Amino acid sequence: MLLPMDEKQFAFWKMRRSGTPNITIANLLGISRQAVSKALLVMNEKIESALREMAHANQIAIEKINAEWGILLGRSIPFQTPAIIFVSDKHGMQVWYEHDGDCGTCQRYTECIELLWDYATPTRQKWQKNSLRK
Repeated sequence: MLLPMDEKQFAFWKMRRSGTPNITIANLLGISRQAVSKALLVMNEKIESALREMAHANQIAIEKINAEWGILLGRSIPFQTPAIIFVSDKHGMQVWYEHDGDCGTCQRYTECIELLWDYATPTRQKWQKNSLRK
């Protein structure tokens, strides 16, 4: 299953992932809160399904899935190492394996750092908003 990144539901999902409340999404788009909630439930199912399919294709035993955040934690069966799969609107679906490498000398170091920051930015923003409320 390819991730339906061009669907409206995915746009709702991205907004929620960045910390936008359902009511705000509804108001911005001129639709009901219930419509947003339904769309998000459908999108969560699609994301979870895509994460599970990617884990299966890469022989990753699933330990935890959070469709709301678009992340799966598991363990690679052939490599016997922790693995993570995550969804990014900018980078699609990514599979990463824990490894002992010298990242500083890798040609892809900058690309990897940018990808990780792109994924982490909405998460960090959401955590900051939540910590301000407490």
